[in-house]
Amino acid sequence: MRVIAPRCSQSIVRQRDDHRWSWLAGRFVRILALLSCLNGFCASTLTAQVAAVDDTGHLRANFSQLIDAENRHDLPAVAALLLDSSSTLFVAKSPDGWKGYWGKSDVTKHFGELYNKPFRMYPDYATEKIVFLTPDVAETYVNVKIQAEYGGFVEPSPFVVVLVWVKSSGIWKMATDIPIPVPHETAKPADR
Repeated sequence: MRVIAPRCSQSIVRQRDDHRWSWLAGRFVRILALLSCLNGFCASTLTAQVAAVDDTGHLRANFSQLIDAENRHDLPAVAALLLDSSSTLFVAKSPDGWKGYWGKSDVTKHFGELYNKPFRMYPDYATEKIVFLTPDVAETYVNVKIQAEYGGFVEPSPFVVVLVWVKSSGIWKMATDIPIPVPHETAKPADR
């Protein structure tokens, strides 16, 4: 007795081909989706870079105005540069240690407390760096020396200040101010 192997029918072959094509089409769609996401990311990066060209000067001017207003203890001028939000943040040394002051009114109140005693900032504008996170959000980094009797910094002390700016109704406002104290180098390198 002879056994004859069954042949694949045309429908089975067609099903296999259809499966391969649907797999290939699905793969193609996923690649297109990934490329469009990357394209959107690149487009937002390019948009942020264009914003950098247009808005860097505005942000540098705002930072300079902020420093000048703080050094004059001009609370209304400082408040005018703050984002009107409950998320506005200023980190500072308080009588109880370092803490965050949240919301424009709390931040403004704390600046007023700072200005009741000697307070002065000495920025190193040459170190100012501005990075655009999006076209409407930017970050400023700058080295400063801060002299603030309120915080116990009787002599000008080194800090790095990181500010986050948000463009609200076409105007850049400060949303976050984080001064980070730089420790004094007290240890000498070991002799070898």
